[in-house]
Amino acid sequence: MSALVATRYRVMHRTNYRYGAPVASGQTIAHLLVRETPYQHVLQADVAVVPAPDHQHTHIDGFGNLVSYLALQQPHTELSVTATSDVEVVVPEPPAMSPPWSEVPALLAGDTTPDGLLARQCVLDSPLVVADGALAAYAEVSFPAGRAMHEGVADLAHRIFADFAFDPGFTDVTTPPAEVLDHRRGVCQDFAHLAIGCLRSIGLPARYVSGYIETQPPPGETKLVGSDASHAWFSVYVPGYGWLDADPTNDQVPPQRHITVAWGRDYGDVTPVRGVVFGPAVEQTLAVAVDVVRLPSSAY
Repeated sequence: MSALVATRYRVMHRTNYRYGAPVASGQTIAHLLVRETPYQHVLQADVAVVPAPDHQHTHIDGFGNLVSYLALQQPHTELSVTATSDVEVVVPEPPAMSPPWSEVPALLAGDTTPDGLLARQCVLDSPLVVADGALAAYAEVSFPAGRAMHEGVADLAHRIFADFAFDPGFTDVTTPPAEVLDHRRGVCQDFAHLAIGCLRSIGLPARYVSGYIETQPPPGETKLVGSDASHAWFSVYVPGYGWLDADPTNDQVPPQRHITVAWGRDYGDVTPVRGVVFGPAVEQTLAVAVDVVRLPSSAY
């Protein structure tokens, strides 16, 4: 990590629920704390909750992600969850070479490293990403016979960037990749699911990555508080290199100015905040704000 230039960020993710009448109790799980990766070091991370929960703890799930559990056993009309993480990130060098993509399944079969075992899971269908013939046909344009794995990944990410419109109103978290492919529109989560579905449909291992991206204001304008947002991209296991991240929303392989929170088979494994409340059926409103701030070295 020392051979690469590191950038420090502070990420604040604020989630606020308001209820139309008091609810009796509630339980929440959240993937909000930034995780350690080979190219990312967490300097500090914590979750603040208002009102103070009766039970709160953090555990590590089967993918190595940090998961926060919160339980309120008291009436409340509002729940505020604020996660703050300071993290040091480097952008890895992309692979200079990689095996032909068609050789990857055979190489994976003999790979018993922790990453190789995880990659085997990520070849299989998952609840939100199911392989299909149309996805395979789209992928095959990027993966002709003999093409290096990393070159095919970069081409697939570029084609999704070029072929699909960013449309926040078209999809939701359950929209299948095949439908996104058919309509050629969606958001970052959809484009990640689409790429994963394409890769799995031709037998390649791919996982879903959730996190944040540092955005830049227009020239001459000040960055607005809360203007950043959660982001999603995908990662492919390349034997001999490791996991290669790719962001089709921004056509970046590997991504730039990205902070990783969690990874899994699809969005369902890494949902930022989800839970249940007990009480009367009431109207509920949700507000989310994210700030990604670059920290100077002098801050430490």
